[in-house]
Amino acid sequence: MKPKPLDLIKHPVLFLALGFGSGLVKKGPGTAGSAVGLLIYIPLSEVSLWIYVGLLVLGFCFGIAVCGRAARRLEIKDPGCIVWDEIIGMLIACFLVPLEMVWLAIAFISFRVFDIVKPWPISWCDRNLSGGLGIMLDDVLAGLAACTVVHVLMRVVSL
Repeated sequence: MKPKPLDLIKHPVLFLALGFGSGLVKKGPGTAGSAVGLLIYIPLSEVSLWIYVGLLVLGFCFGIAVCGRAARRLEIKDPGCIVWDEIIGMLIACFLVPLEMVWLAIAFISFRVFDIVKPWPISWCDRNLSGGLGIMLDDVLAGLAACTVVHVLMRVVSL
């Protein structure tokens, strides 16, 4: 018997892994999780660089444990409803990005493209790593790629 969505978010590990419930949307749970990451970025953009980096590292390490436990509980290798990885990936994509709509939109779109298309080495991680690390690492790499795109474009525009 398939569990009901509300039953899933009653469990604390699943509540977090499912992005506070955002991973339960029927169409585009990864996009919904990325949107949560973008919303979280807005207040976090005001903290110091070191606090932000520390929170990213903690979120990544926490995500390995939480996403791994959630996947085991759901008995699926990398369930689409687990979006903690998208939240952290989006926070990486937005690293040092100004709170301007155009740059946030570029970060969001770039991250979604890298997360969906999965060019190498993102695709390698997605295929070859398992558990919480496998769930998290491909989105971290997608976030780094998106962050690179945004910062290169910001540099080009400022020339």
